[in-house]
Amino acid sequence: MADDKILIVMTSGPDTPRRCATPFFMATLAAAMDYEVAMFFTIDGTLLLKKGLAETIFPKEGGKSVGEFMKEAIEAGVKITACSASLELHGLTSNDLIPEAMIVGGASMWQMAEESKTVLSF
Repeated sequence: MADDKILIVMTSGPDTPRRCATPFFMATLAAAMDYEVAMFFTIDGTLLLKKGLAETIFPKEGGKSVGEFMKEAIEAGVKITACSASLELHGLTSNDLIPEAMIVGGASMWQMAEESKTVLSF
């Protein structure tokens, strides 16, 4: 049912660290409010799913890493999906990604968006 689904489309990546923590924070918050939350990573956002990379990105000096925000979202039950075309764009394979990432085609994003009450993009 669309009333309880939220989709967050993530296109921002390591080059814009200040844009990278908030989507995970919002996803975790929505999951805590009992929404079913999925994040779809595409373009440079997919790079955040590369093993070990998010732990090296800090939106605020002395603050938490993007990896910490990501871990909290995953622990809250947020579904992590990666666009297969953006993997090709960056020369990545499924072996390069965190184990929680599920690779999907672009059509999946449209289906998730259609089924969602709210769609956010970062």
